[in-house]
Amino acid sequence: MTLQLGDTVPDFTQDSSEGEISFHSWAGDSWVVLFSHPADYTPVCTTELGEVSRRKADFEARNVKVIALSVDDAESHKGWICDINETQNTTVNYPILADVDKKVSTLYGMIHPNANASLTVRSVFVIDPQKKLRLTITYPPATGRNFDEIIRVIDALQLTDNYQVATPVNWTDGDDCVVVPTIPTEEAKQKFPKGVTEVKPYLRMTPQPNK
Repeated sequence: MTLQLGDTVPDFTQDSSEGEISFHSWAGDSWVVLFSHPADYTPVCTTELGEVSRRKADFEARNVKVIALSVDDAESHKGWICDINETQNTTVNYPILADVDKKVSTLYGMIHPNANASLTVRSVFVIDPQKKLRLTITYPPATGRNFDEIIRVIDALQLTDNYQVATPVNWTDGDDCVVVPTIPTEEAKQKFPKGVTEVKPYLRMTPQPNK
């Protein structure tokens, strides 16, 4: 099965570094970032898991839970976590799924045979509280993930869910937004009292509504 944007993500029950997790129940009413790793004790991933633990408060401020995945078992994860805490000067404070049987990897399409038939690729899934898939990013083995970008996209998704705006190129929190094409300009001027600038009839900008 190939997961596509807007799909309801599969539920599963799997062991983790923090015990058994039933995914939909664990996610609850939160957004979720699920990110996968080829194996434990891999160098790039060690830096990534450390960064996510340091940024956990940033995710929590956005009602986001984070959960990692590796195909090694929970005991292996616990040893790796010790290394991550030591080398990255942090404390891993979220679960790592132990996907030994590759059940979750298969459900979420993390096995790419042309890359490696036995290991997961390094994917990121952003899932909303309705369990809908909102973003996927897949990285090659040698390129570390950019969690500033992942947080930026979550900000954009949450903004566009609550207001009838889109985010332009290189948008970051606080920048001007695009008025969606379905709103006529006169209606937009009422809806966005901070102002609407019409660059072209199809390109209208407005200050970020929730700032």
